[in-house]
Amino acid sequence: MGEDVRLRAVVALAQGMAAAHTPRECWRAAAQGAMIALGGSFAALSVWERERGRLRVLANVGERAAGEEEFPDNEAYPVHQFPEITEFLHERWAGGGEPHAWVETAGGPGPGDGGRAGYCHQRVAALRRRGRGCCVVAPVVLNGRAWGELYVARPWGEPAFEREDADFASVLVAVVAAGIAQTERLEEARRLAFTDSLTGLANRRAVDLRLDEAVERHRAEGVVVSLVVCDLNGLKRVNDSLGHAVGDRLLERFGSVLSLCGAMLPGALAARLGGDEFCLLSVGPSSDEVVRVADELCLRAGELELGDGVACGVASTGDPIGAVRTARRLFRLADAAQYRAKAARALGPVVAGREGVDDPVVRLADSARPAGAGERRRFRGR
Repeated sequence: MGEDVRLRAVVALAQGMAAAHTPRECWRAAAQGAMIALGGSFAALSVWERERGRLRVLANVGERAAGEEEFPDNEAYPVHQFPEITEFLHERWAGGGEPHAWVETAGGPGPGDGGRAGYCHQRVAALRRRGRGCCVVAPVVLNGRAWGELYVARPWGEPAFEREDADFASVLVAVVAAGIAQTERLEEARRLAFTDSLTGLANRRAVDLRLDEAVERHRAEGVVVSLVVCDLNGLKRVNDSLGHAVGDRLLERFGSVLSLCGAMLPGALAARLGGDEFCLLSVGPSSDEVVRVADELCLRAGELELGDGVACGVASTGDPIGAVRTARRLFRLADAAQYRAKAARALGPVVAGREGVDDPVVRLADSARPAGAGERRRFRGR
């Protein structure tokens, strides 16, 4: 392969990874770009999971063998099957410097193995089993540490990779590492932008985006959208009498309870809206399922050693609350239900729309603002 062709392949790989918007798109672009650059028929990108002692496959592209999925959930290989991983895990590169790529063939050790017979027997067996004739393995090094590996293979009958292909693969993984680093930085920025720093739950921004999407699905498909809004009782008393560090601990403890209960609703989003206010957003489960979880949430919150339980309101498109065309209206209904629960010191959730045609929560939500609410609580405008 000429230098111009290889340069264009490197540029295409970098551009493909730069255009990726999600980690999966990044992984696919890395494997796809390297496969094309090296003239392979199959490529995989894998990550070392030190804590589990295994190599986990993130993406498979090209001509996949039986059982190989594009984004596998559980394709992983124990460290002991790959002797070279020991070097990576201890971050000691043979001969000094960073590790280089090497070639393996289905007929036995390839020219890049340093002459160690049997060194790559597990990979060789895998090549044979999947009808591949040779492969290049290139370690991916990120921030000075072994991150994972890039694997590119050719089928039986195709020319075997050579030493110069391994050298080129070492160049490609440097580009891959830069792309992965950029994606990880973007993911961390997104995580911080949509995460409450104290509790680790989603924040108000994340709820707004998810709720807008959910209401659109409700309008288009009729999917049930439910919102549980909670006000943590007694936080001010805890802060005033025991200090804000203890108050923060109460917020964290309740956040854990909310997360646990949210897990009872598939795909639910648990969030802290700010201060002492939290919510669960559920898309799909029935309103009765959501109310049962809200009951459990109130029960568990009441058992915390700090605070005085929660005031909890529920609004669901599965109940008779009228048309829900905007996220704002569902928020107003859940907020009104929660306000009524707090005023009544209810031990369980108040549910919008379940008290007949003249439901007081619906009336409250559709009025300008709840009477006597003062400046502390305004219905959220969008």
